[in-house]
Amino acid sequence: MIVKVAIIGLGIMGRRMLEHMRKHEKFEPNFLWDPDKSACEKAIEIDTEAKIMDSPEEAIDAADLVYLACPPKVREAYAIDTVQKGKALFLEKPLGIDVEHSKKFIERLKNFNVPLAVNFTQAAGLALNDLLHAKSNGEFGEMIGVDIIVTYHKWPREWQKEADWLRFKSEGGMTREVISHFLFFSERVLGLLELKWAKVVYPKDDLLCETDVLARLETKDGKCVNILASVGGVQPDRQEMTIRGTKTSRRVSEFYKDFESDGGEFLPLREEPKDPRAVSLKAQLDHLFLNYKGMPNQLASLDEAYRVQTLIEAILEKRN
Repeated sequence: MIVKVAIIGLGIMGRRMLEHMRKHEKFEPNFLWDPDKSACEKAIEIDTEAKIMDSPEEAIDAADLVYLACPPKVREAYAIDTVQKGKALFLEKPLGIDVEHSKKFIERLKNFNVPLAVNFTQAAGLALNDLLHAKSNGEFGEMIGVDIIVTYHKWPREWQKEADWLRFKSEGGMTREVISHFLFFSERVLGLLELKWAKVVYPKDDLLCETDVLARLETKDGKCVNILASVGGVQPDRQEMTIRGTKTSRRVSEFYKDFESDGGEFLPLREEPKDPRAVSLKAQLDHLFLNYKGMPNQLASLDEAYRVQTLIEAILEKRN
């Protein structure tokens, strides 16, 4: 069975998904749309088999499954059109910016009997699933908490700069784009979290997104998640989370580098793949096909995505 896919939004995420969907034996990403002519041209350079449609509605009509990689503000209208037409829906996160509005949005989506999932890239990844297996086997001892460290020389990063909206407070920022992935990971490992306190620093230009974040979240039984994030300074980018236990701890860096410590130096658990992004996206797409077929899968649900959004927006409200 081959799933016909429409991709709405042909920025870096849309083009990346196009490239890897084409390599997957279960998907045909033939129907594309973006209002930006340059983005469309770049997409066709990647995949000459795909076609730029005349409208997003035409792309949705032609597909079995629709992947929305457009910015949050325009995503809802396309999502509702998709499910009303009985098509499966795969959403980029966040679901939105306004928490109450997003709650109503997902309630509307759930009224339709179609496959739904949100693209948190670690959901089907080896690092998370191996860690959960180790936890179930008692390898961590007592689970203590998670430390998240994210630092960037500049934001958006060089490869993200064409997505100009990422630098603005209204929709962008590293907290929504990156820390959200780690909070999703943390809730799957520790359980539901509640924000205890946060401090967020914004630049003088009130339109721009945050530059520094400190926060602490806790589960009901006292397990903690500590966040330190910053932008600026001449340094390599750093994206890592450490899952602390009384017997062993794990560290996941760059979303795929997986290390373990029993008190000494963190040592790699396995050899790094030559193309980690390809491995990660292949796993996501394997589970997207399971989701499409109505079978058990590990993709993020709407409820999980909404949980993360509520935490992220609560953090961002704690301004300087």
